[in-house]
Amino acid sequence: MKQLSPIRQTGLIAALVILWGVSFPINKMMLQYTPPLLFAGMRTLAGAILLVLLMLPKRKQIQWKQHKHVYILSSLLNVVLFFGLQTYGLKMMSSGLFSVLVYLQPVLVALFAWIWLREHMSVLKGIGLTFGILGVAAISTRGEAGHISTIGVMLGIGTSISWALGTVYVKKVSSVVHFMWLAALQCLIGGIILIIAGTLAEPWSAIQWNPIFWSGLGFSSIFGVTGSWILYFTLVNSGEASVVTSYTFLVPIVSVLTGMLFLHESFTVYLLLGLIFIGISIGMVNLKPKSSPLKSGKRKILNKLD
Repeated sequence: MKQLSPIRQTGLIAALVILWGVSFPINKMMLQYTPPLLFAGMRTLAGAILLVLLMLPKRKQIQWKQHKHVYILSSLLNVVLFFGLQTYGLKMMSSGLFSVLVYLQPVLVALFAWIWLREHMSVLKGIGLTFGILGVAAISTRGEAGHISTIGVMLGIGTSISWALGTVYVKKVSSVVHFMWLAALQCLIGGIILIIAGTLAEPWSAIQWNPIFWSGLGFSSIFGVTGSWILYFTLVNSGEASVVTSYTFLVPIVSVLTGMLFLHESFTVYLLLGLIFIGISIGMVNLKPKSSPLKSGKRKILNKLD
């Protein structure tokens, strides 16, 4: 496992947070030119093709027959539901507000890992989960000026739940499949399913094939899908997954600021409150308590006795 230098680690995390953050406003802007399911399918499939081409030299690691159920279930949770619900939700709410709801995901991961993987639920994590619920409540009350879409809030929470379940599932099966092939194949399978669903439910004639649409599709495919996965797994392979998770609270901040600057989205006290609560929640859920000197001493003694 190759360690990253502090400067490179900081640069990669900053790039990943910015990519994730600006993707919400850009994807929302694209919905003026395309139906949601078709756009979700096209950008995911295009990103998947790039990932597959990059991973072709390691194609023996796919092991499709043994692990096809893993690829299919992961694609349903992490792509079909995640991108499908997300794209529909962005039509109903501001990109900044929606991103705050989606990035409740690290908090839900802690909850599902406790239920499903029997991971330890500390008092600190329990308090963090409470802050996350308070954050969603604040946003749902009046996260933006005017009437807030109840369906949009439900889609935002649904997006977060599907992503959290997908993350916990991937964590459970991570020892049996290659991470990058899982990312590539879940996007490939999910992208095809989304395009089929979009073709059945939406007209291709509604897409405006103009330079703005092509630019948005290109950004979402190359940077939003392929680039972000490469950055994420570069950090994971260097042992920085927990560091990435601890910085995810910055993603909604980037989305909110980008939405305000370029889409003229509103910013309210309730949105600020929700942002703060969810940021605190993510921090508390991912904070690892330091072991006391006394406990460390006891552990060393026991190791010597063994």
